[in-house]
Amino acid sequence: MICYNTAMEKKRLYLSIENIFVYGYFLLSAVLFLLLASRSSLLYVCNNWDDANSYFSMGKALFNGKVLYRDVFDQKGMYLYFLYGLAYLVSHTTFKGVFLLEIILGTLDIIGFNKILSLYTKKRIAALLAPLPFMTIVSSRSFWWGGAAEEICLPIYIWGLYILLDYFKNKYPDSTMSFKRIFIGGLLAGLIANIKFTGLGFFFAWMALVWLAFLTHKEFVSSIKACVIFLLGMFVPFVPWIIYFALNHALYDWYWGYVYINVFLYPNEAMGGIFGRIYTMAKILYWLIWDNFMYFAFVILGLFYSLLKRNQKILTRFAAPILFAFMFMGIFIGGRELPYYSLPLSVFSVLGVALCGEVIDFFLAKRKENSMSGFGVKDILISVLLCAFSTIIIYFTSMNIPFLAETKENMFLYRFRDEVLTEDDPTLLNIGCLDAGLYTLTGIVPSCRWFQTQTLDVPEPENNPYKEQDRYIKEAMTDFVIARDTYPEFIFEKYDLIDQAPYSYSGYDFIFYLFKKKQ
Repeated sequence: MICYNTAMEKKRLYLSIENIFVYGYFLLSAVLFLLLASRSSLLYVCNNWDDANSYFSMGKALFNGKVLYRDVFDQKGMYLYFLYGLAYLVSHTTFKGVFLLEIILGTLDIIGFNKILSLYTKKRIAALLAPLPFMTIVSSRSFWWGGAAEEICLPIYIWGLYILLDYFKNKYPDSTMSFKRIFIGGLLAGLIANIKFTGLGFFFAWMALVWLAFLTHKEFVSSIKACVIFLLGMFVPFVPWIIYFALNHALYDWYWGYVYINVFLYPNEAMGGIFGRIYTMAKILYWLIWDNFMYFAFVILGLFYSLLKRNQKILTRFAAPILFAFMFMGIFIGGRELPYYSLPLSVFSVLGVALCGEVIDFFLAKRKENSMSGFGVKDILISVLLCAFSTIIIYFTSMNIPFLAETKENMFLYRFRDEVLTEDDPTLLNIGCLDAGLYTLTGIVPSCRWFQTQTLDVPEPENNPYKEQDRYIKEAMTDFVIARDTYPEFIFEKYDLIDQAPYSYSGYDFIFYLFKKKQ
């Protein structure tokens, strides 16, 4: 018994050391990859992407007592702003907290990829390959500057994908999915609904596949119960925000700002009927593949392998392609396309990497090498080489690398910051674009509802961002105004132009102006 216990203790110790190494490898990969790929990292002078700064300003406002959508406005979901608010608590005037958030989420991405790969290949190979899909994601054009809402959603999609693939690979058709896992799927869907709900196409297909699996077992009543449990799980993430907005008498503002604006007023492209819509989406997919070929190569490979692999049941064969199709339609059904919209589709790259893992397993078996053995010195060396090789690929492929040359001295926002901070407790208005980043660098909490310019043509004058921003300027409601490219002529009645600066990125040239209220 003593020998047995000693052997068990040694095995547990070995496994714990192995886990420390594996998760350390995942964390190190996330840190190194994001150091180069994300402009939120410490290597970049700042992340001045307007979307990310808008999220940061909304999170800042949330943690400074503002009621979102009513007192300050942007049209994404509450969990995005809450997470950015936590990042604001780490650093009020930099993106250090955002970078930390990206590292945590990136590590969760890699852990999730490891779980998925373990469904197809041996544990050792899965762990070694797990960072590779993450590398293809962060080096892509759709990763953009780092900090997108879509990036925040990635772990949710990855773990949702794992739950479904695990069921269809290991339990279907012998049993139905457990209600516990269905509830977790609902929770994940609820989180997506409260970050950026265009991604819900993925979870619509997810639950539809689970429901069909119940029907193949002729369990219709249980299938209805499963749908109810899924919806109950989906409702849970709404509860904190229902309470928050109810206590602030702002439930309608929440609905108006997040649902009404996005569904009824956010501009969609005219596509000319169903055939025009199909053509537009096909064209979008074509260009997405070319723009993000590194991860789409694995996506395409993985989806075809899922379809063509032998000895599979119908639902198992079509599960991943159906999830991909519904996710794509949910995101692009409106015809609008921005580079970062397609980032959620990148999670399917893990299926192509899984095929590579199976090929490696096959050749190791032919050479009679044990791919199931634990990590040894050779695996440590392989992981270091893979990590280094992936980092080099990111350096040569990420669109953000040229911005490493920027310094505080040649970045206009730092000069603008110093000019704004000559005043005590200054206030600021941003016109002509979303948040340019000056709110972040100065630490200013937005004091106006329409603190940035939204591309929304709201019919009611009191809710129209353009008319409201004109009113703010006419009434000189802020000490400073930062404008991109254009500004109303009447601004000179209340403000003086004190600085201007050109700025270029991705082939676009802009001029930013800084105005100060007349004394």
